[in-house]
Amino acid sequence: MSQSNERRVAVNDLMDFCRRALATTGMSIDDAYTTADALVATDTMGVFTHGTKLLAGYLNRLRGGGYDPKGRPKIEREGPSWAVIDGETALGQVGSVFAMQTAIDKASKTGVAYVGLRNTGHIGAAGYHAWLAAQKGMIGMVVGNDIPSVAAPGSRGPVLGSNPLAYAVPVEDGDPILLDVATAAVAGGKVYAAHQRGETIPPTWLIGPDGHPTTDGSLYPKQASLAPMAGHKGYGLGLWCEILSAVLPGGAMTWQVGSWMFDPADQPSKHNAGFLAIDVATIAPPTDFTARIRSLINEIHASPKADGVDHLLMPGEREWSNRRQAMTKGIPLPADVIEKLRLAAEMTGYHPDWLAN
Repeated sequence: MSQSNERRVAVNDLMDFCRRALATTGMSIDDAYTTADALVATDTMGVFTHGTKLLAGYLNRLRGGGYDPKGRPKIEREGPSWAVIDGETALGQVGSVFAMQTAIDKASKTGVAYVGLRNTGHIGAAGYHAWLAAQKGMIGMVVGNDIPSVAAPGSRGPVLGSNPLAYAVPVEDGDPILLDVATAAVAGGKVYAAHQRGETIPPTWLIGPDGHPTTDGSLYPKQASLAPMAGHKGYGLGLWCEILSAVLPGGAMTWQVGSWMFDPADQPSKHNAGFLAIDVATIAPPTDFTARIRSLINEIHASPKADGVDHLLMPGEREWSNRRQAMTKGIPLPADVIEKLRLAAEMTGYHPDWLAN
Protein backbone atom coordinates (compact mmCIF):
# COMPACT_ATOMS: atom_id res chain seq x y z
CA MET A 1 0.00 0.00 0.00
CA SER A 2 1.38 3.40 -0.92
CA GLN A 3 2.29 5.99 1.67
CA SER A 4 -0.61 8.20 0.49
CA ASN A 5 -3.05 5.51 1.64
CA GLU A 6 -1.54 5.31 5.12
CA ARG A 7 -2.05 7.51 8.14
CA ARG A 8 0.58 7.72 10.88
CA VAL A 9 -0.93 7.70 14.34
CA ALA A 10 0.97 8.12 17.59
CA VAL A 11 0.95 4.99 19.74
CA ASN A 12 -0.41 6.85 22.77
CA ASP A 13 -3.23 8.37 20.72
CA LEU A 14 -4.29 4.99 19.39
CA MET A 15 -4.08 3.45 22.87
CA ASP A 16 -6.24 6.22 24.30
CA PHE A 17 -8.85 5.78 21.56
CA CYS A 18 -9.06 2.01 22.08
CA ARG A 19 -9.31 2.31 25.87
CA ARG A 20 -12.06 4.92 25.64
CA ALA A 21 -13.97 2.90 23.04
CA LEU A 22 -13.83 -0.29 25.09
CA ALA A 23 -14.84 1.54 28.26
CA THR A 24 -18.15 2.55 26.62
CA THR A 25 -19.22 -1.10 26.87
CA GLY A 26 -18.85 -1.16 30.66
CA MET A 27 -15.48 -2.89 30.58
CA SER A 28 -13.18 -2.16 33.51
CA ILE A 29 -10.25 0.22 33.09
CA ASP A 30 -7.78 -2.63 33.59
CA ASP A 31 -9.43 -4.91 31.02
CA ALA A 32 -9.75 -2.05 28.52
CA TYR A 33 -6.04 -1.33 28.92
CA THR A 34 -5.14 -5.02 28.56
CA THR A 35 -7.11 -5.32 25.33
CA ALA A 36 -5.92 -1.99 23.91
CA ASP A 37 -2.29 -2.85 24.60
CA ALA A 38 -2.58 -6.16 22.78
CA LEU A 39 -4.26 -4.58 19.74
CA VAL A 40 -1.97 -1.55 19.49
CA ALA A 41 1.21 -3.54 20.10
CA THR A 42 0.21 -5.81 17.23
CA ASP A 43 -0.22 -2.77 14.98
CA THR A 44 3.23 -1.46 15.96
CA MET A 45 4.67 -4.70 14.65
CA GLY A 46 2.96 -4.22 11.30
CA VAL A 47 0.50 -7.11 11.75
CA PHE A 48 -2.53 -5.00 10.90
CA THR A 49 -4.94 -7.90 10.36
CA HIS A 50 -4.85 -8.70 14.09
CA GLY A 51 -4.53 -5.24 15.62
CA THR A 52 -6.97 -2.38 16.05
CA LYS A 53 -8.80 -3.38 12.88
CA LEU A 54 -10.59 -5.88 15.14
CA LEU A 55 -11.87 -3.22 17.55
CA ALA A 56 -15.20 -2.47 15.87
CA GLY A 57 -16.06 -6.17 15.69
CA TYR A 58 -15.21 -6.62 19.35
CA LEU A 59 -17.35 -3.61 20.29
CA ASN A 60 -20.27 -5.04 18.34
CA ARG A 61 -20.13 -8.35 20.22
CA LEU A 62 -19.54 -6.68 23.60
CA ARG A 63 -22.57 -4.47 23.06
CA GLY A 64 -24.64 -7.38 21.76
CA GLY A 65 -23.89 -9.59 24.75
CA GLY A 66 -21.99 -12.35 22.97
CA TYR A 67 -18.89 -11.20 24.83
CA ASP A 68 -19.25 -10.12 28.44
CA PRO A 69 -17.45 -6.81 29.15
CA LYS A 70 -17.46 -7.70 32.83
CA GLY A 71 -16.46 -11.34 32.37
CA ARG A 72 -13.81 -12.49 34.84
CA PRO A 73 -11.74 -15.52 33.76
CA LYS A 74 -11.46 -18.03 36.59
CA ILE A 75 -9.41 -21.12 37.32
CA GLU A 76 -11.69 -24.16 37.27
CA ARG A 77 -9.11 -26.73 38.29
CA GLU A 78 -5.36 -26.74 38.67
CA GLY A 79 -2.21 -28.48 39.83
CA PRO A 80 1.32 -27.25 40.57
CA SER A 81 2.24 -26.98 36.87
CA TRP A 82 -1.10 -26.82 35.06
CA ALA A 83 -4.50 -25.16 35.10
CA VAL A 84 -7.76 -25.02 33.17
CA ILE A 85 -9.43 -21.60 33.00
CA ASP A 86 -13.01 -20.71 32.09
CA GLY A 87 -12.80 -17.46 30.13
CA GLU A 88 -16.37 -16.50 31.13
CA THR A 89 -16.94 -15.21 27.56
CA ALA A 90 -14.73 -12.19 28.21
CA LEU A 91 -12.64 -10.82 25.35
CA GLY A 92 -9.93 -13.24 24.32
CA GLN A 93 -7.18 -10.76 25.18
CA VAL A 94 -8.46 -10.55 28.75
CA GLY A 95 -8.60 -14.32 29.12
CA SER A 96 -5.29 -14.90 27.35
CA VAL A 97 -3.30 -12.43 29.44
CA PHE A 98 -4.75 -14.01 32.60
CA ALA A 99 -3.94 -17.51 31.31
CA MET A 100 -0.36 -16.71 30.30
CA GLN A 101 0.27 -14.94 33.58
CA THR A 102 -1.02 -18.05 35.37
CA ALA A 103 1.37 -20.20 33.32
CA ILE A 104 4.26 -17.84 34.09
CA ASP A 105 3.52 -17.91 37.82
CA LYS A 106 3.38 -21.70 37.88
CA ALA A 107 6.47 -22.16 35.69
CA SER A 108 8.46 -19.94 38.06
CA LYS A 109 7.86 -22.59 40.71
CA THR A 110 7.94 -25.82 38.70
CA GLY A 111 9.98 -24.98 35.59
CA VAL A 112 7.28 -25.75 33.01
CA ALA A 113 3.55 -25.04 33.07
CA TYR A 114 0.58 -25.60 30.74
CA VAL A 115 -2.68 -23.65 30.98
CA GLY A 116 -5.79 -24.33 28.92
CA LEU A 117 -8.25 -21.50 28.35
CA ARG A 118 -11.76 -22.42 27.24
CA ASN A 119 -14.93 -20.42 26.59
CA THR A 120 -13.15 -17.20 25.69
CA GLY A 121 -13.38 -14.69 22.87
CA HIS A 122 -11.25 -14.35 19.76
CA ILE A 123 -7.68 -14.04 21.10
CA GLY A 124 -6.23 -11.77 18.41
CA ALA A 125 -2.49 -12.11 17.86
CA ALA A 126 -1.22 -15.24 19.65
CA GLY A 127 2.33 -13.92 19.42
CA TYR A 128 1.53 -11.03 21.75
CA HIS A 129 0.67 -13.47 24.52
CA ALA A 130 3.78 -15.59 23.88
CA TRP A 131 5.83 -12.38 24.15
CA LEU A 132 4.50 -11.88 27.70
CA ALA A 133 6.47 -14.97 28.74
CA ALA A 134 9.64 -13.79 26.99
CA GLN A 135 9.41 -10.51 28.91
CA LYS A 136 9.77 -12.58 32.08
CA GLY A 137 12.78 -14.52 30.78
CA MET A 138 10.67 -17.53 29.82
CA ILE A 139 9.98 -19.37 26.59
CA GLY A 140 6.31 -19.01 25.74
CA MET A 141 4.09 -20.93 23.35
CA VAL A 142 0.46 -20.20 22.47
CA VAL A 143 -1.96 -22.21 20.35
CA GLY A 144 -5.62 -21.58 19.61
CA ASN A 145 -8.62 -22.87 17.70
CA ASP A 146 -11.35 -21.32 15.59
CA ILE A 147 -14.42 -22.21 13.57
CA PRO A 148 -13.33 -24.42 10.63
CA SER A 149 -12.13 -22.45 7.63
CA VAL A 150 -9.15 -24.55 6.51
CA ALA A 151 -9.26 -27.54 4.22
CA ALA A 152 -7.46 -30.79 4.89
CA PRO A 153 -5.46 -32.26 2.01
CA GLY A 154 -8.08 -33.67 -0.36
CA SER A 155 -11.16 -32.19 1.33
CA ARG A 156 -13.81 -30.15 -0.48
CA GLY A 157 -14.59 -28.00 2.53
CA PRO A 158 -13.12 -26.74 5.79
CA VAL A 159 -12.05 -29.20 8.47
CA LEU A 160 -10.11 -27.12 11.03
CA GLY A 161 -9.80 -23.46 11.94
CA SER A 162 -6.87 -21.31 10.89
CA ASN A 163 -5.52 -22.34 14.26
CA PRO A 164 -2.64 -20.09 15.39
CA LEU A 165 0.70 -21.26 16.75
CA ALA A 166 3.14 -18.80 18.28
CA TYR A 167 6.31 -18.94 20.32
CA ALA A 168 8.65 -16.41 21.88
CA VAL A 169 12.19 -17.03 23.12
CA PRO A 170 13.98 -14.48 25.34
CA VAL A 171 17.29 -13.08 24.12
CA GLU A 172 19.03 -11.21 26.93
CA ASP A 173 20.99 -8.82 24.73
CA GLY A 174 18.43 -8.39 21.97
CA ASP A 175 14.87 -8.79 20.80
CA PRO A 176 13.05 -12.05 21.53
CA ILE A 177 12.78 -14.63 18.77
CA LEU A 178 9.09 -14.41 17.92
CA LEU A 179 7.05 -16.54 15.54
CA ASP A 180 3.30 -16.17 15.09
CA VAL A 181 1.68 -18.12 12.27
CA ALA A 182 -1.69 -19.41 11.24
CA THR A 183 -1.65 -23.09 10.35
CA ALA A 184 -3.51 -22.08 7.22
CA ALA A 185 -1.52 -20.95 4.22
CA VAL A 186 -2.61 -17.44 5.20
CA ALA A 187 -4.75 -15.89 7.92
CA GLY A 188 -8.36 -15.36 6.91
CA GLY A 189 -8.03 -11.68 7.75
CA LYS A 190 -5.45 -11.31 5.01
CA VAL A 191 -7.88 -12.76 2.47
CA TYR A 192 -10.54 -10.25 3.55
CA ALA A 193 -8.04 -7.38 3.46
CA ALA A 194 -6.68 -8.27 0.03
CA HIS A 195 -10.16 -8.73 -1.41
CA GLN A 196 -11.35 -5.42 0.06
CA ARG A 197 -8.36 -3.67 -1.50
CA GLY A 198 -9.11 -5.26 -4.88
CA GLU A 199 -5.87 -7.24 -4.91
CA THR A 200 -5.50 -10.59 -6.66
CA ILE A 201 -5.61 -13.59 -4.32
CA PRO A 202 -2.56 -15.86 -4.82
CA PRO A 203 -3.48 -19.40 -5.98
CA THR A 204 -1.87 -20.89 -2.86
CA TRP A 205 -4.28 -19.23 -0.42
CA LEU A 206 -7.72 -20.72 -1.10
CA ILE A 207 -9.34 -24.05 -1.95
CA GLY A 208 -12.55 -23.77 -3.96
CA PRO A 209 -15.75 -25.80 -3.51
CA ASP A 210 -14.41 -28.38 -5.96
CA GLY A 211 -11.36 -29.08 -3.77
CA HIS A 212 -8.96 -27.25 -6.10
CA PRO A 213 -7.12 -23.92 -5.68
CA THR A 214 -8.97 -20.70 -6.56
CA THR A 215 -7.97 -17.03 -6.83
CA ASP A 216 -11.52 -15.72 -6.27
CA GLY A 217 -11.42 -14.03 -2.88
CA SER A 218 -15.17 -13.38 -2.95
CA LEU A 219 -15.78 -17.10 -2.40
CA TYR A 220 -14.24 -17.03 1.09
CA PRO A 221 -15.56 -18.06 3.57
CA LYS A 222 -18.96 -19.33 2.37
CA GLN A 223 -17.79 -21.27 -0.69
CA ALA A 224 -14.02 -21.55 -0.32
CA SER A 225 -11.67 -22.78 2.38
CA LEU A 226 -8.21 -21.62 3.31
CA ALA A 227 -5.46 -23.94 2.13
CA PRO A 228 -3.48 -25.61 4.93
CA MET A 229 0.04 -24.28 5.42
CA ALA A 230 2.56 -26.55 3.67
CA GLY A 231 -0.09 -29.13 2.86
CA HIS A 232 -0.24 -32.09 5.22
CA LYS A 233 2.35 -30.48 7.54
CA GLY A 234 0.15 -27.48 8.27
CA TYR A 235 -2.86 -29.76 8.62
CA GLY A 236 -1.01 -31.78 11.25
CA LEU A 237 0.06 -28.67 13.16
CA GLY A 238 -3.47 -27.28 13.03
CA LEU A 239 -4.75 -30.52 14.54
CA TRP A 240 -2.11 -30.26 17.29
CA CYS A 241 -3.36 -26.74 18.09
CA GLU A 242 -6.93 -28.06 18.29
CA ILE A 243 -5.87 -30.76 20.74
CA LEU A 244 -3.88 -28.48 23.08
CA SER A 245 -6.34 -25.58 22.99
CA ALA A 246 -9.70 -27.34 22.98
CA VAL A 247 -9.63 -31.12 23.36
CA LEU A 248 -7.37 -31.21 26.43
CA PRO A 249 -9.06 -28.45 28.50
CA GLY A 250 -12.57 -29.50 27.47
CA GLY A 251 -13.45 -26.55 25.27
CA ALA A 252 -15.55 -26.22 22.14
CA MET A 253 -14.06 -28.05 19.14
CA THR A 254 -14.19 -27.34 15.39
CA TRP A 255 -17.81 -26.56 14.43
CA GLN A 256 -18.78 -26.02 18.07
CA VAL A 257 -16.81 -22.77 17.91
CA GLY A 258 -18.78 -19.80 16.61
CA SER A 259 -17.80 -17.07 14.18
CA TRP A 260 -17.09 -13.91 16.15
CA MET A 261 -17.45 -11.88 12.95
CA PHE A 262 -20.55 -13.37 11.32
CA ASP A 263 -22.73 -14.92 14.03
CA PRO A 264 -25.39 -12.76 15.75
CA ALA A 265 -23.76 -10.38 18.23
CA ASP A 266 -25.57 -11.93 21.19
CA GLN A 267 -23.89 -15.31 20.72
CA PRO A 268 -20.57 -16.23 22.40
CA SER A 269 -17.91 -17.60 20.08
CA LYS A 270 -16.49 -20.13 22.60
CA HIS A 271 -12.89 -19.83 21.41
CA ASN A 272 -10.12 -21.70 23.22
CA ALA A 273 -6.36 -21.44 23.63
CA GLY A 274 -3.43 -23.29 25.18
CA PHE A 275 -0.44 -21.65 26.87
CA LEU A 276 2.97 -23.06 27.73
CA ALA A 277 5.62 -21.30 29.79
CA ILE A 278 9.15 -22.67 30.24
CA ASP A 279 11.34 -21.01 32.86
CA VAL A 280 14.79 -20.92 31.27
CA ALA A 281 16.54 -20.22 34.58
CA THR A 282 15.09 -23.40 36.12
CA ILE A 283 16.21 -25.68 33.31
CA ALA A 284 19.47 -24.14 32.07
CA PRO A 285 22.14 -21.96 33.66
CA PRO A 286 21.07 -18.48 32.52
CA THR A 287 24.53 -17.44 31.33
CA ASP A 288 24.88 -20.68 29.37
CA PHE A 289 21.47 -20.27 27.71
CA THR A 290 22.22 -16.64 26.87
CA ALA A 291 25.51 -17.60 25.22
CA ARG A 292 24.00 -20.51 23.32
CA ILE A 293 21.01 -18.60 21.95
CA ARG A 294 23.30 -15.75 20.89
CA SER A 295 25.62 -18.25 19.20
CA LEU A 296 22.69 -19.76 17.32
CA ILE A 297 21.47 -16.33 16.17
CA ASN A 298 24.95 -15.30 15.06
CA GLU A 299 25.42 -18.56 13.17
CA ILE A 300 22.18 -18.08 11.25
CA HIS A 301 22.96 -14.44 10.49
CA ALA A 302 26.40 -15.44 9.19
CA SER A 303 25.12 -18.23 6.93
CA PRO A 304 25.78 -17.86 3.17
CA LYS A 305 23.14 -15.72 1.47
CA ALA A 306 21.54 -15.94 -1.93
CA ASP A 307 22.28 -13.24 -4.48
CA GLY A 308 20.43 -10.06 -3.64
CA VAL A 309 19.88 -11.00 0.02
CA ASP A 310 21.59 -8.69 2.49
CA HIS A 311 20.45 -10.20 5.76
CA LEU A 312 19.00 -13.49 7.01
CA LEU A 313 16.18 -12.72 9.40
CA MET A 314 15.32 -14.44 12.66
CA PRO A 315 11.59 -14.89 13.30
CA GLY A 316 10.25 -11.59 14.59
CA GLU A 317 13.20 -9.49 13.46
CA ARG A 318 11.15 -7.54 10.93
CA GLU A 319 8.34 -7.03 13.43
CA TRP A 320 10.66 -5.63 16.12
CA SER A 321 12.13 -3.23 13.56
CA ASN A 322 8.60 -2.10 12.65
CA ARG A 323 7.79 -1.62 16.33
CA ARG A 324 10.83 0.56 17.03
CA GLN A 325 9.92 2.84 14.15
CA ALA A 326 6.27 2.97 15.17
CA MET A 327 7.12 3.89 18.75
CA THR A 328 9.07 6.94 17.59
CA LYS A 329 7.39 7.95 14.31
CA GLY A 330 3.85 6.68 14.80
CA ILE A 331 2.06 3.65 13.37
CA PRO A 332 1.47 3.75 9.58
CA LEU A 333 -2.11 2.49 9.65
CA PRO A 334 -3.41 1.26 6.26
CA ALA A 335 -6.62 2.69 4.84
CA ASP A 336 -8.67 -0.43 5.66
CA VAL A 337 -7.67 -0.14 9.32
CA ILE A 338 -8.59 3.55 9.40
CA GLU A 339 -11.98 2.66 7.92
CA LYS A 340 -12.63 0.17 10.73
CA LEU A 341 -11.49 2.66 13.37
CA ARG A 342 -13.94 5.22 11.98
CA LEU A 343 -16.66 2.59 12.38
CA ALA A 344 -15.61 2.15 16.02
CA ALA A 345 -15.76 5.93 16.44
CA GLU A 346 -19.32 5.99 15.09
CA MET A 347 -20.30 3.20 17.46
CA THR A 348 -18.91 4.98 20.52
CA GLY A 349 -19.38 8.65 19.69
CA TYR A 350 -15.72 9.34 20.37
CA HIS A 351 -14.09 11.07 17.38
CA PRO A 352 -10.43 11.98 17.91
CA ASP A 353 -8.95 14.68 15.68
CA TRP A 354 -6.43 12.33 14.07
CA LEU A 355 -9.27 10.15 12.76
CA ALA A 356 -11.01 13.01 10.95
CA ASN A 357 -10.98 13.10 7.14
